[in-house]
Amino acid sequence: MTSKEGGVSSTADTAPAVRRAPRPRADALRNRERIVTAAREMFVEFGPQVPLDEIARRAGVGNATLYRNFPDRADLVREVVVSVMCRTTDLAERAAAEEADTFDALRRFTHAAADERIGALCPMLDGTFDQDHPELHAERDRLEEAVQALVDRAQRAGRLRADVGVGDLMVAVSQLTRPLPGTGCLDMDRFVHRHLQLFLDGLEAPARSVLPGSAATLEDLRGASRE
Repeated sequence: MTSKEGGVSSTADTAPAVRRAPRPRADALRNRERIVTAAREMFVEFGPQVPLDEIARRAGVGNATLYRNFPDRADLVREVVVSVMCRTTDLAERAAAEEADTFDALRRFTHAAADERIGALCPMLDGTFDQDHPELHAERDRLEEAVQALVDRAQRAGRLRADVGVGDLMVAVSQLTRPLPGTGCLDMDRFVHRHLQLFLDGLEAPARSVLPGSAATLEDLRGASRE
């Protein structure tokens, strides 16, 4: 360090002060979480074009609070998609860690993912927000890795038939949890887990039939969404 003696200024005296960004207050974080939760619920019920004022009302916050967190609809839709992906990934990782039987882990994840209503993501992935946002890419990669690991483990253990892929699993979950917005199809929720169990019974090894075509991959699903 240089000294002030002899007319030379101290480095410590001349270095600019580094200002840290203030951490969000706990109540601000809670408000943001309430908004995302309310938006997810209403997107499932009514579709992604539900009025933002209605989302704010369900979240129990003012319109100004909603717009302060999410300046436009695209920001909110992306946050909901990322949130659902994150929660679903956590479910996959927890099932893998806590279930000794590899097919039980896959079964547990599938039913839990259905409860997250991941099929509600499908109408949102239509270009209404930045598809190349780094946060979206990172969470999607994390989800794909976690679900692929469940499938790989079950197939290596001989518990999951070898002619299916992770895409087959995600298609079934998405289709069974994708209601038609604004219709009475929400009444079908009580059948979702029943039909998922029928589907899962067909995935268990040994296979009882030969499937036509090839196993669906996650890349197949991304390609279909871009068409």
